[in-house]
Amino acid sequence: MLVLDDADVRRLLDPGTTVAAVRESLAAQHAGRLIAPARLHAGLGGGELYVTVGRLAGTAYGFRVYDTMPTTDSDQITVVYDDATGRVIGAVTGDFLGAARTGAIGAVAVDVLAHPEAGTLGLVGSGRQAWTQLWAINAVRSLREVRVFSRGAARREEFARRTRDQLGLPAAAVADPQAAVAGADIVVLATASRQPVIETGWVEPGAHVTTLGPKQRGANECPADLGDRAGVIVTDSLAQVGAYVGPFFLDPPATDRMVSLGSVVAGAGKAQESSDQITLFCSVGLAGTEVAVAAALLRAAAS
Repeated sequence: MLVLDDADVRRLLDPGTTVAAVRESLAAQHAGRLIAPARLHAGLGGGELYVTVGRLAGTAYGFRVYDTMPTTDSDQITVVYDDATGRVIGAVTGDFLGAARTGAIGAVAVDVLAHPEAGTLGLVGSGRQAWTQLWAINAVRSLREVRVFSRGAARREEFARRTRDQLGLPAAAVADPQAAVAGADIVVLATASRQPVIETGWVEPGAHVTTLGPKQRGANECPADLGDRAGVIVTDSLAQVGAYVGPFFLDPPATDRMVSLGSVVAGAGKAQESSDQITLFCSVGLAGTEVAVAAALLRAAAS
């Protein structure tokens, strides 16, 4: 059995491969070939253990396990089985795989929802999720400008420097979130904030917004009234939205208008219909996509 660790994943996994695997999974979800129930979890006293499972029919099935225990070095593991034989193809450990597939889901959302000429990215957040969003979006859009804000000045300056050095993109750290968002045609919120980190009025007509952070009512990084202004509201997993323990941060009728990203990828769901229409993508984590990415990675590594 082949086992890849975080160093292997960072060395072998490129954004194009990751986005392609996720795009295939989203199309398969709409066609009924991706089985992706909501995540399972159990309390362990001081933290929780989470399990996501998924099957991409004809390709692979498997599971991912991760936790929220207060440990200093907690690994995730994704185990992949061949769909035809039931044999274990391999396993992937570490946390980059999960972050990369989340980035790829966000990139597919940008690709199908944002205006075709969109190339100015306003990013709020400078952690791992912010980086993998940018890493993957760069594979589907020719970015002309990246503006990043986070609360720590040193972290946002380092993020901008890393963007210039590793991705070759024009990037600048800005002093406040409005400076990141105003005038941007792609906006990504990637924080752990339980309060809105932007104001709806800052978002330009026609912009695309992705929110990655908390999404429960009263604990949400994205302002709830952005849902009222958005013409299109999309999520990667309607099942996961419905499984939130607390109420989702968007109120009806916004939630009633929400469609799956898979349907938009397949051409069946509504995308941007006019140049001034805001699109909102609520990323909640589509189970099975990490299995699909891991399967592609393991098969490439074994060849």
